[in-house]
Amino acid sequence: MEYTASQIAEILDGSIVGNKDARVSTLAKIEEATEGSLAFLANPKYTPFVYSTKASITLVSESFQPEKEFHTTLIKVSDPYQSFTTMLSQFNGAAKEFNGIHNHTVIDPSVIIGKNSYVGAFTVIQNGVKIGNNVKIHEHVVIESDVIIGDNTTIFSGTKILRQSRIGANCILHNNVVVGSDGFGFSPTATGSYEKVPQTGSVLIEDDVEIGANTTIDRATLGQTIIRKGVKLDNLIQIAHNVEIGSHTVIAAQSGVAGSTKIGSHCVIGGQAGIAGHLKIGDRVQIQAKTGVLRNLKDDEKVMGYPALDYRSYNKSYVHFKNLPKHIETLHKLQKNQPENG
Repeated sequence: MEYTASQIAEILDGSIVGNKDARVSTLAKIEEATEGSLAFLANPKYTPFVYSTKASITLVSESFQPEKEFHTTLIKVSDPYQSFTTMLSQFNGAAKEFNGIHNHTVIDPSVIIGKNSYVGAFTVIQNGVKIGNNVKIHEHVVIESDVIIGDNTTIFSGTKILRQSRIGANCILHNNVVVGSDGFGFSPTATGSYEKVPQTGSVLIEDDVEIGANTTIDRATLGQTIIRKGVKLDNLIQIAHNVEIGSHTVIAAQSGVAGSTKIGSHCVIGGQAGIAGHLKIGDRVQIQAKTGVLRNLKDDEKVMGYPALDYRSYNKSYVHFKNLPKHIETLHKLQKNQPENG
């Protein structure tokens, strides 16, 4: 797909500085771009590249004022990063469209599939499933009985959506996601062994959720595990049974949330964070990477470390920690110089 500067400016509501007929057919980083590429400048430290980039078109802020000669066509927009994301979607949408049902699928006769949907080869869809319009289900997907999938959702290869799960509209489930597997529930017996607790609940994923590759979301013991509207989960995340994640919260890779914890909306959780079970995490909470959360967190808290401390307190404590060898050495010298009693 090829776009002219005029077309891009119209899409982004931007203004052109340079050749309105400049054409691009690909997207690139400003420092690596070649002729025919669209680049963007959002971080000021990359400003020098505006004057040397080979990109045919570069998105810049409305406030950008060049200080020397440049050769790229500029399109001034209110937010270059967001505008570039919009163009990524434009180029991605122009890619190959998937439609129809492959011959090598196993689909129960009771399944309802909406208009303009796609089901790839070797996918299995069991009884009672309802699939909306414009849904794209790629190869080797398993969808168990009584699942509901909303419009415009994309499910990539290898994903498993287990019985009675609910997936909203405009969701993306990347490769090998598992939705609705059994929660980790075992009851100790008098003999010291463990008896499995049946996991009879389900999973609810609301609209506009994106789930990264190899992430697992367990079904509830009773009731529902809930992923609210607009949540973004990275790769390799474990969401345990009866967890609830509030709207527009984002969680980075290799994090884990233990059973029955409730996380608020608009939270940001860094990679490899661990959150213990039966906790309540407030809204707009920020949890730094590798943090271990063992207590409830109030709205707007920002924490780091294990166990989690207030972010500023952690940084102050860390200064003392890294100076600990020096302090110990000073202490030993003081002890040697201390006269003995008696």
